[in-house]
Amino acid sequence: MRLIDRYIAKQILVGTLYAIVVLSLVLVMGNLFKEARPLLVEQHAPLGLVLRFVINVLPFSLMFTIPWGFLSAVLLVFGRLSGDNEITSLRVAGISLFRLSLPVFVIGALLSGVCLWINVNVVPLAKASLTEMIYEQVKRDPRSLLDPGIVQSRFKNQKVFVESRDGDSLKGFHLYQVSSNENGLTPRAEAYVHAGQVSLVVDEEKKQLRLKLIDAFIETKNENGQGELAFAEEAEPWLFDFGSDRVKKIKSSAMTNGEIVKYLRETKDLPMEKQVSFRAEITKRYSFSLACLSFACVAVPLGLKSRRKDTSGGLVISLLVGLAYFLFTVVADEFDSDLGATLALWAPNIFCVLLGLFLFRRARFR
Repeated sequence: MRLIDRYIAKQILVGTLYAIVVLSLVLVMGNLFKEARPLLVEQHAPLGLVLRFVINVLPFSLMFTIPWGFLSAVLLVFGRLSGDNEITSLRVAGISLFRLSLPVFVIGALLSGVCLWINVNVVPLAKASLTEMIYEQVKRDPRSLLDPGIVQSRFKNQKVFVESRDGDSLKGFHLYQVSSNENGLTPRAEAYVHAGQVSLVVDEEKKQLRLKLIDAFIETKNENGQGELAFAEEAEPWLFDFGSDRVKKIKSSAMTNGEIVKYLRETKDLPMEKQVSFRAEITKRYSFSLACLSFACVAVPLGLKSRRKDTSGGLVISLLVGLAYFLFTVVADEFDSDLGATLALWAPNIFCVLLGLFLFRRARFR
């Protein structure tokens, strides 16, 4: 029996490893093209910084690819065993389907432990490190914040565009001041500034970019929402801070569980929607960590229905199950109560276990 356990476990581990590598490569490349724009385009980051970015994105991708890869491997392995009638031969020899599935549940439990460590300890630190990496590049080369031809979005509630630059002289300066979207509202333009020419000075001591606007046009809105226009041949220096004492944007995904609990305890005026979102982040880390064990319940009986010549069927099933499972995160974000968010996050695990028990029962009598 130990020989059979090693035989099944080896195939599942090898298949899971291959699937994790392929899926992680896809997700990392997707994040690289999506999130690395401030590094590659806006800040012209060196190759070493980009490699650090990839390393920090990898843990975030693993929280999805480990369960997904495990699910795909089990479906394909048991589909092949079923197609070669090896499952039938073992069951004729008196080995139950549950006993044959024992290596799957053991591996699923071990991978769930790995996912728990990654989700609780590694992912929050990696996400926080990503923000710091972008800011480190800004401090190395603050002038890159105003490179021409690029819409710069690194300033808080501001978007900046410069048409051209000759040294520290900017031409065609555009700045849009937008409202904050902290309350879930769509940001809207609050002010617009245009200057035909701008004199740029980097103040290293105060960690500021000082801009002197020439031939400036400024459009703002008063308390009644009506537009007000102003023109100036020269305007007071416009300041952009890039110092280390900046106010960090609070993101639950970049905070450890202890930091989230402390933040909720100390922030008394936090809206209820935000409180639910922060607490749901903790719940999501634990519920996602059990994805491998939940997938083990449904993967074995579903894999028995596929055949060796129909490997694409197992991949399609794994894709559908994985998407349905992880999409519950989006549903959880829509709830404004802790109970609703918690039920939405734990529902995929409960459903997989109940469905697995039902499918196992049916498979026993076939």
